[in-house]
Amino acid sequence: MKFFLISDNIDTQMGMRIAGVEGVVAHTKDEVNEALDSAAADENVAVVLMTQKTAALCPERVYDIKLNQHRPLIVEIPDRHGSGGITDAISRYVEEAIGVKL
Repeated sequence: MKFFLISDNIDTQMGMRIAGVEGVVAHTKDEVNEALDSAAADENVAVVLMTQKTAALCPERVYDIKLNQHRPLIVEIPDRHGSGGITDAISRYVEEAIGVKL
């Protein structure tokens, strides 16, 4: 099983490539959806890493995959411009998934 990256900038893609993670750079909703389709179709991809900006381009699709599909696992990561607000992301995810505000 492997990781796949969907990033909005080349710096994050290059850094992850050095770590052995392949991926694509996507700037539009259509490009992100195409990358998600490609990752989901690849049986070897277990985890999709998405920068916060790419995940924000199609949040409904990302949450649908997170809640309703067993594979791939989608993990939002901050990039060089991201705030790193992982606590907010987890709280929002729990609230949307089960309706409990933390």
